[in-house]
Amino acid sequence: MRFGLFIPQGWRYDLVDVAPEDHWKTMLSLLHYADNAAAGEPLPGGEFAWDGVWVYDHFHTTPTPSTEATHEAWTLMAAFAAASQRVRLGQMCTCMAYREPTYLAKVAATVDHVSGGRLEMGIGAGWYEHEWRAYGYGFPSAGERLRALDEGVQIMARMWRTGSSGTFEGRRYQVDGALCYPQPLQRVAVDGEGAVPSIPLWIAGGGEKKTLRIAAQHAQYTNFDGSPEGFAHKSAVLEQHCRDLGRDFGEITRSANYNVVIGETERDVADRLARVEEHARRYFPEKADDSIASWRNGPLVGTPEQIVETLTALRAQGLGYAIGYFPFAATDRDQLELFQRQVIPAPQR
Repeated sequence: MRFGLFIPQGWRYDLVDVAPEDHWKTMLSLLHYADNAAAGEPLPGGEFAWDGVWVYDHFHTTPTPSTEATHEAWTLMAAFAAASQRVRLGQMCTCMAYREPTYLAKVAATVDHVSGGRLEMGIGAGWYEHEWRAYGYGFPSAGERLRALDEGVQIMARMWRTGSSGTFEGRRYQVDGALCYPQPLQRVAVDGEGAVPSIPLWIAGGGEKKTLRIAAQHAQYTNFDGSPEGFAHKSAVLEQHCRDLGRDFGEITRSANYNVVIGETERDVADRLARVEEHARRYFPEKADDSIASWRNGPLVGTPEQIVETLTALRAQGLGYAIGYFPFAATDRDQLELFQRQVIPAPQR
């Protein structure tokens, strides 16, 4: 199992305790930490703990809009690419309709070159209605947003793999001869054939009729419900779509995002959950109850032993990649370091 780390970028009110002029320094410090941090002693050879760092693709805070800072995802991707050496770089997830797929394909290919071939493309249909409307995108129906995802993924993949969009006449997008040179540095095995220039596609979302079918058609990775019950169910749906389409289910790595609260003892965990609650009631009191309930019921809330037990079971179900969000990582790395030291090595044994 591999692990990714969300870098605080403000979207979840996670830079509020950092002066604005220090935001980049804070993010850069965590990037360098993940780029260089080795896992705990039980891992043979001192393997690195973090496979990748991740950001969200949003323009203002959630669960409520505010004047607190939120740093833009693809600007950060380019900056992270130039400022790191090893760690992979992803977004979970880019909203397809926020940028034209031809433009996004070009941006991603450039970032792949700047990074030396370390980019992941996390992509989804989008959901944050206030943000959509605020930035002038309207808010199309779920079906229209999913159509944009499906068509956009096809256009990007074609541009990366052939250098040109060719002529594409979709219901959402119509393009003709958009070029993508240079093509990405990375090479990805596609359709059982040899590797071609491309960027790994992480298709995010658990919609069972459309999203998971799009993933079965196009994804190298998926990202959906990470609870044991939800993960098992979504995996079964994805497997059936693969069977229907003639796709090898085993080609797709399944991932999930996790809010992490970890403490040496259950008392430590309770204290840290209390801090999460205080933070929520201070910054978004009208949404605090729902947020707190989500945190308390999260699969990766507990002592190291409890979290290892959960992850070991999920690994047996086929979870290949877990992306962790640590609520106060911008100013306090205690939980991050405990997780790295006592949790990450365990599922690898």
